[in-house]
Amino acid sequence: MRIYVGNLSYEVTDDKLNAMFTEYGPVDSATVIIDRDTGRSKGFGFVEMSDLNQAQTALSGLDGTDLDGRSITVNEARPREPRRDNRGGGGYGGGRNRY
Repeated sequence: MRIYVGNLSYEVTDDKLNAMFTEYGPVDSATVIIDRDTGRSKGFGFVEMSDLNQAQTALSGLDGTDLDGRSITVNEARPREPRRDNRGGGGYGGGRNRY
């Protein structure tokens, strides 16, 4: 199960997120999402756990708990929305034979 973890402080690392969920069972991966421009956390991350029962227990046990002074949000991750293709269209391109 893929789990969304939101409202994380900027100091939370992958290891800290992993340790928090490991109390509920084996964690396949724990990743804090980093902004590629600033190199800082975006304030959310994802945890993957293979055992559905342990993942559900982690969801109910950790949602709303305090981590580094912030009340975190923990729920099942929704499927990723397909990205829109932003190439082409719009802008001031072209212009040949305009006048």
